Amino acid sequence: MLELSSEATRLAGILLLAAVTIESGGWYLTRIARGAVPATDFQRSFARAGHGHAGMFVTLGLLTAVLTDATSLDGFAAWVARSGVPVAAIVMPAGFFFSSLGPGRTTPNRLIWLVWIGAAILAAGLVTLGVGLLTA
Repeated sequence: MLELSSEATRLAGILLLAAVTIESGGWYLTRIARGAVPATDFQRSFARAGHGHAGMFVTLGLLTAVLTDATSLDGFAAWVARSGVPVAAIVMPAGFFFSSLGPGRTTPNRLIWLVWIGAAILAAGLVTLGVGLLTA
């Protein structure tokens, strides 16, 4: 039987529930695709990117939650390894969604920086976990 730490168990539960919110985002995307929600081509592409990144990162976050328990990481390093991808699952998609808000928008606004902050958080989590696994 796989035995998970309380941190991994809690995070996995949160991520599985978060997947339901991503599912509702998919419903919103179908409304955009049907023309029920007015959107420019730019806004459609950023909505798809935000939705896709959120779903993929939540799935990857489940894996990092479990794999962190296979390392000897502790403290802040364990937190970064376990939580980096799930935090990126919030920050990076938020950058896609919030930077494309507004009627008729065809270019991102200043909130595009959230995409790059999310990418840095993602890299920190993955590198920390990768090094932790290689040195376990």
